[in-house]
Amino acid sequence: MARTLITVPASARRGELIEIRCLIAHPMETGYRRGDDGLLLPRNLIRRFRCYVGDELVFEAELFAAVAANPLLSFWLRAEASGTLRFVWEGDQNFAQTEHAALNVTP
Repeated sequence: MARTLITVPASARRGELIEIRCLIAHPMETGYRRGDDGLLLPRNLIRRFRCYVGDELVFEAELFAAVAANPLLSFWLRAEASGTLRFVWEGDQNFAQTEHAALNVTP
């Protein structure tokens, strides 16, 4: 399981735009580099990131080989109702990780 750091405001007013930041510790190996033994290192990329509020998809990104190790994704979300944010990373070598964070919206 990879280490993650997710930043969500402690609370937001209804209708307010809030910034969500998600960082995951991942090597993002392209498959083009050679290791110390001279052999190509296997490709190991995060391919897709999604964020849901409840069951509603609110943000999605496809990642490619040009993305640096430990990718940081930042996006804006309009706070409409309190709930749980679900963050899903999927990648090569059957990599999958899901994290959750609470979103507290006040009137």
